[in-house]
Amino acid sequence: MEIRAFEEHDWSQVWPIIEQIVRKGDTFCYDPFQTEAQAHDMWVVPSPGHVVVAVEGQRVLGTSNMYPNRPGPGSHIASGNFMVASEARGQGVGQALGEYLLNWASTCGFAGVQFNAVAASNTPATRLYERLGFTVIGTVPGAFRHPTLGPVGLHVMYHDLGA
Repeated sequence: MEIRAFEEHDWSQVWPIIEQIVRKGDTFCYDPFQTEAQAHDMWVVPSPGHVVVAVEGQRVLGTSNMYPNRPGPGSHIASGNFMVASEARGQGVGQALGEYLLNWASTCGFAGVQFNAVAASNTPATRLYERLGFTVIGTVPGAFRHPTLGPVGLHVMYHDLGA
């Protein structure tokens, strides 16, 4: 598996990954009814952000975007997202994308990485982030409307890069 910079021709394989995950509405705080164009504008972040794909040969297994969490006084903290194709889960793709994001943030001089809204019900993601060194620093009760569980908490998670 290789992680490389996203190229526009990758979108035809990235969009189905994003669409499947977002339409379920059970992990990301994204509009499950967003259009492909809206998803593209949301995912393919402009510089100084960065977008990558995890590929095996010509097949996209997952994708990640990363960027400053906030502008101005908050721009020293990074944030990002990653999504893995359902058929590639459990193969280390998420771990590799997370490590890539942390390395990118460190290389770019960010002091830390903050995930703003991790659904508390998304146990696999929370465990992965904790393995990567993130800590839950707070949970907003009932802030995520899960389609089957109802209101669940949203974790704010942080990884100090010591920069």
